[in-house]
Amino acid sequence: MTDIVAIYGSPRRKGNTAALLEQVVAGARDAGGQVEEIVLRDHKISPCLEIYKCKAAGECAIKDDFQSIRDRMLAADGLMIASPIFFYTVSAHLKTFMDRCQSLWVKKYWVDETPFGRKTFRRKALFLSVGATHGKRLFDGSLLTMKYFLDVFDAELEDTLLYRGLDAHGDARKHPDYLAEARKAGSRFAQTLKTN
Repeated sequence: MTDIVAIYGSPRRKGNTAALLEQVVAGARDAGGQVEEIVLRDHKISPCLEIYKCKAAGECAIKDDFQSIRDRMLAADGLMIASPIFFYTVSAHLKTFMDRCQSLWVKKYWVDETPFGRKTFRRKALFLSVGATHGKRLFDGSLLTMKYFLDVFDAELEDTLLYRGLDAHGDARKHPDYLAEARKAGSRFAQTLKTN
């Protein structure tokens, strides 16, 4: 079994982002992947308060749902992360979780003294994002954010699924080609993890 954690970063439980990620998850399961789904809006996660107690051992001082999600992600072979676009980056739910991962950055680069630029990929990631507009640079901010976020998980961005022009509830379901593409991507992702 290939262990995958799928993070739903949308404030809407049944919106377009969720509909597409559900297909990615289904595809991964079709290919034999074991997927745990986590809906961030259902968890209590404080923003980073820059307490910097993490400087001692890389552990965040704030105790909430962050630690259990972080630990499940660190134990996974693959990460699926999905978010709609808000002001050219990820949702507040996902960004709040990302900011708490500053403790992982501190552990990796300050506590463990990993040299900057040294890449050791222990897991792979898939990023899915949905935006309402058709802007040429609509996903630039989120892709850059994702690149540096995945670094603290030693994760390589294996695939991206980026969909423009989806806003109203149910828009994704009007595009069966998008849903089919997402399902195939999930299957491909799980198969890639098996071969590594």
